[in-house]
Amino acid sequence: MSFRFFLLIPLCLLLCGCGSSYCDELSLEECGAADGVKTDAAETSGAVSEDRPAGDICVYVCGRVNTPGVYVLPSGSRIYEVIALAGGLSPDADVTAVNQAESCYDGEMIYVSAIGERTAEGTGESPDDTDGRININSADISELQKLKGIGEKRAEDIISYRERYGKFESPESIMNVPGIKQGTYDKIKDQIRV
Repeated sequence: MSFRFFLLIPLCLLLCGCGSSYCDELSLEECGAADGVKTDAAETSGAVSEDRPAGDICVYVCGRVNTPGVYVLPSGSRIYEVIALAGGLSPDADVTAVNQAESCYDGEMIYVSAIGERTAEGTGESPDDTDGRININSADISELQKLKGIGEKRAEDIISYRERYGKFESPESIMNVPGIKQGTYDKIKDQIRV
């Protein structure tokens, strides 16, 4: 067999998607945990490898997309780009369920709900997750400016940090953003969540 043949197999897997086709029949809770659905990049059949180019990210997209799976994209890619790689939205997808202009981050799972499926603000979070605090991983500039001591410039810094390094692991990790020190964190710690 020629060397070119072996190069075509991973390329075909990448272009055709590598997720389980029954993911779109599952609820949000089952989507990432169902048998046969590969959420770990290392387990995905050839489409994602750990020796991917530096700067690339792996994103898992499931729910109401035509080809759920794990996809490799350049860092800074937007959700609409990974949805396109996943064959686009299925006819029953709620187009307002996901902010398609939002940046993707490495290891993210994007769940697209069905029309009428109950989720909090279309984020894939359960309604119990909303408690009035601002999610620093998904808030836009205007939401971040509602925090005491956070102006437009600092809100932009938070979003830039998030886009460059991925989502915050804990509320305290907001202090990794240049210009946000312990004093600022103490003022906003009860108003933020991840």
